[in-house]
Amino acid sequence: MSKKKSFVLRMDPEKLDAIERWAADEFRSSNGQLEWIIDKALREAGRWKTTASNEEKGND
Repeated sequence: MSKKKSFVLRMDPEKLDAIERWAADEFRSSNGQLEWIIDKALREAGRWKTTASNEEKGND
């Protein structure tokens, strides 16, 4: 597993509430949901390439 870097994120409380509800619906933590959203946005923008190992794990 790769190391993760932490940082502070300031967010509008209403947006955070929406993220928390979405995460709960998908059985993820809020942090996991934010990572998923960012990963998806990066791939769709062509700024992150998926690796074969990620696809095998279902983390594409």
